[in-house]
Amino acid sequence: MSSSCSVENQNPNNNSTCSSSSSLNFWLKKKKALVFSTIRRRSSFYKKPPNSPNSPLPSTTLNETKSSPDDYDYDFIPQESKSSNEGQINLDADDETLLQILSRVPQTESKKSTSLVSRSWLNLQGRLVRSVRVLEWSFLTSGRMFLRFPNLVDVDLLHATLRNPKTPLFATALISFGHEFGPPFCGLDSDIFSQNQVKLLPVDQVDSGLKALATTYPNLQRLVVANCSEIGLLNVAEGCRTLQELVLHRCHDEVLRGIAAFTNLQILKLIGSVDGLYSSLVSDIGLTILAQGCKRLVKLELRGCEGSYDGLRAIGQCCHMLEELALCDHRMDDGWLSALSYCQNLKILSLVSCKRIDQNPGLDEHLGCCRMLERLHLERCHLKEKQQSLRALFLVCQAVRELVVKNCWGLKDGVFLNANLCRWRVKLVSLEGCSKLTTQGLEAVVVSFKELESLRVISCNNIKEDEVSPALSNLFATLKNLKWTPDNRSLVLTSLSESGMGKRGGRFFKKLQILNT
Repeated sequence: MSSSCSVENQNPNNNSTCSSSSSLNFWLKKKKALVFSTIRRRSSFYKKPPNSPNSPLPSTTLNETKSSPDDYDYDFIPQESKSSNEGQINLDADDETLLQILSRVPQTESKKSTSLVSRSWLNLQGRLVRSVRVLEWSFLTSGRMFLRFPNLVDVDLLHATLRNPKTPLFATALISFGHEFGPPFCGLDSDIFSQNQVKLLPVDQVDSGLKALATTYPNLQRLVVANCSEIGLLNVAEGCRTLQELVLHRCHDEVLRGIAAFTNLQILKLIGSVDGLYSSLVSDIGLTILAQGCKRLVKLELRGCEGSYDGLRAIGQCCHMLEELALCDHRMDDGWLSALSYCQNLKILSLVSCKRIDQNPGLDEHLGCCRMLERLHLERCHLKEKQQSLRALFLVCQAVRELVVKNCWGLKDGVFLNANLCRWRVKLVSLEGCSKLTTQGLEAVVVSFKELESLRVISCNNIKEDEVSPALSNLFATLKNLKWTPDNRSLVLTSLSESGMGKRGGRFFKKLQILNT
């Protein structure tokens, strides 16, 4: 032994050397046994999960078991730990199994917390996301969105295209556009904007982003974008064959040339001009191009768009599947109402935030009628103009089944009396926020509806409960659905009088007057 030779060279006394070496070996054996006994005792306090039957033993365990059979058995696990680990989720499961598990998690905060488990779970959670609203344009151009969410079908780029030089980017993203369209839509408050505050991205940047988006998401079904060009739309139409819904902000006639390439488009929303934010022109030329290209449209919504009789007639003649038409803040020329009769399958007509309807609709015999119309929705419209305008609207919509009027200005008894033209098929009447309408005006119209089944009267302050006639009360008894809260002030006053709150306040102020004197 090398150790013994070295000892002999140092000390000539061999007997003492052998005894010292034997004592050293004895001490090392005792120390090794003490270490392994300590490890064995500590192992009972730790719960190690059992190895799967197919997984090999660790390399350290194999080496130790081969070298010394008396060493500690690292596979020793108490029965308590084996039974407690049976209900745990295996984090090493394959991706397909984890995707099936995560897809069944409900849409709550717990689903968001699953992405915090690990980076792999974060990527798996991103594969389940289908809809995204982008707030920063660099998230799209850098490619991070493609890696984070590879299976998107709904992308909203509206807030990402807005730039405000005076405020940070996150403040620009918080601009509220409300409900984009569809009643109630047009929730954009133009008073908080001005041309010097909000700017949009350049057209070339938007087009390059759309090109990258189309190549990455061929199964895209819905897209919201602003300030793009014809080239950008053509790239989207070529890459996303299954696109069904398209929302274009700051749209004009030249942009609509790329609409013809969308063969499967069913829902289209065009925003031409928004007061205080941007202004662009959509005229009869653009509406004609739209009608010739998108012949499978089911829903069309126009906001801030110009046009006239010719543009709407082209839409009615080409888009035979059109069922819903919404006009918000329209700037159309007089005479456009008569073009609605060409929309033979139109079922829903919505007019929202319109300052005027049609000041010169023409003769009654030239107006026509939408015979398939089921619902007429008027919201936040100015009805103070001539009664001829609203009369023409009810003549065109005389086959309507549902009449909804919400927060319209100038709806007086004489104006609302024109609704008698729709008395043959109306089954639902909803009035909300019509402060000029009285109880007599409501009764004169509602009683004439022979097939009325539902009535909703909400926040119409001039309609009083004590003015209800016996004929109107008899009508209430025959209705299937009735919601009657016309005067909220009277309900509050009656509840306060029953609680005695007003009397208590009067006594309090009387005491103050006495103390002051």
